[in-house]
Formats: sequence, C-alpha cells, structure tokens
Amino acid sequence: MKTGLRILVVDNDDSIREVMVRLLEAEGHEVTLAVSGEDGLDLFREDPFPLVITDITLGGMDGIQLLQEIKKIDPNSLVVIITSYGSMETAVKALRYGAYDYLFKPFEDLNLVTSVVDRAVEKNRLSQENLSLIESLRRSKEELEELNLKLREMAVRDGLTGLHDHRFFQDTLTTEVARAKRHRRVFSLLFLDVDYFKRYNDVNGHLAGDEVLKALARIFQEGMRATSTIARYGGEEFVILLPETGKEGALKAAESIRQRVSDHPFPGEERQPSGNLTISIGVATFPEDGTERSALIQSADRALYRAKQDGRDLVFACT
Repeated sequence: MKTGLRILVVDNDDSIREVMVRLLEAEGHEVTLAVSGEDGLDLFREDPFPLVITDITLGGMDGIQLLQEIKKIDPNSLVVIITSYGSMETAVKALRYGAYDYLFKPFEDLNLVTSVVDRAVEKNRLSQENLSLIESLRRSKEELEELNLKLREMAVRDGLTGLHDHRFFQDTLTTEVARAKRHRRVFSLLFLDVDYFKRYNDVNGHLAGDEVLKALARIFQEGMRATSTIARYGGEEFVILLPETGKEGALKAAESIRQRVSDHPFPGEERQPSGNLTISIGVATFPEDGTERSALIQSADRALYRAKQDGRDLVFACT
C-alpha cells in the first residue's frame, strides 16, 4: 500500500493544476496548489513540503528561483521541475541546482508523472528512515558515552561514601605536585581520622559505623570549593587536597571541618570517651612540608599522629 505524501504543486496553468490534483489525490497524496512562485514559497515557508512540483515558467519568480529558495529552507525537500520538450537545457540546469527530477509537458503519458512521484515518495521514505537511524545511532552513542562516563566515575569512587577512592587521590596528588612545581604554586593536604572509631563500632555496630562514615563524607563536602579533592583514604581515614591554599588557609578550613563534626549529632555518640564523636586532622603544605608526593603524605600523617597524641579532636599542622 502506497504511503501518501504532502505535495505542493506550483503552476499558473489551470489545466495542469487540475490534472495534477486529480492524478495525485487518486494516488493517495495530499495536494496543495499555488499559482505563482511567490505564493508557493509562502506556503513552503509556513510548513515545508517533502515534495514540490513546479513549472519552470511562472510569470514572476520562476521555477529555478523557487527551487533555490526551497533548498535554502529545507535542503532535503525534493523538487521536480516541469518544462517543455524544447527546454532540455533548462531541465539540466535545474538538476545542477538540486532538482530531484524533471517532467516534460504536455504530458503524453500520465504514468510518467506517477512514476516520478513514486520514486520521490520512495526516496523520501528512505531518507526519513536514514534520518531516524542516524538519530537512533546518535542517541545510542550519547547513552553509551554517558554510561562509560558513569562507569569511569564509579571506578574511582568509594562504594560506601561516594567520595573519591585512595587510587584517585594518589593520581590527583601526583598531578597537583607536578602542577605546583611548574607554576610555583602552593597547596595543602588534610589528613582526617575518626577518633575512637573502633570503640564506636564495637558499641553501636558496624552498620551504625557505616552511617557515620557516610555522614562524615557529607560534612566534609559542605562549603568545599569545586577544585578540592575529597577522598576516603582507607577505613575511617579521609584526605582532602586543597589547591592554591597555604598553611593558614588550610588550618582555617580544617578547624571549620573539625567543629562541624564535633557539633553534629551522631546516634550513639554519647558512649564515646569524650561524650561525642570527633575527628583529628593533620595538615601539611607544599612546598614547605615536602616537595614530593610521598613526603607530603608522611608530613600530613605525622601531623595527624601528633593531633591524636595531644588528646584528639584537634587540628595539628606539620612543623
């Protein structure tokens, strides 16, 4: 069964328009008529037609000019030019300008008209299928890229807290050290550890401990710049990398985090030695506390150890 097409017929000859509308509507097409190139162009602008059949001679705007304007609006629209037997040169010119096909008048065999239209209908169908396939492939490609991005992101995320993992932190620190050396910039590291976390787990259970770690991740992210890197270093240890941040700024950020954790109401924290759940933080800064990744990590770790030794719930800077 043939699929009808919206067809615009542009011709200033009443008899041609009448033949076209009867012939094409009998084939199941929806036909719109125009008597001039200007009228046809106005109709096309309102709602482009997939197929336009136009006489070459229209009085004002001719068929070639109409063809050119149509192609500017919709390059995929098919245009069939009607010309006389003595105007083969004009038909060839129209093809060069992008016409799909041509017809000679007077029409000696109306089957030639329906044959041209049938080919145009098939070409239009194939074009639509191709466009649909291309769009489908584009969407599939975007979905695949999005999935790959999510998979890559998941590969460097801690499954419990959603923060970056130890490996991602190490890679980021290596990059930051190289960047700071190249541009003579500073940055700081914060090493954070939950005080008496084993006791908390023993008293409240590991599920409650997991909830604490997730809550801490949210607290650490509060107020942090987008350029900061927050990672779970392992167990109840976390690390925060603060680009473009010297020792004073890092100490201020660390104290703010320590205070927010201390003020946060964790379930069951009243059983902790101090009566609430707290963290200790060690601070190290590039380049004064180390110019290599391992040296900076050791410096921050030593500062964290001092904070633990001095009573916990403290911020201590490497000196």
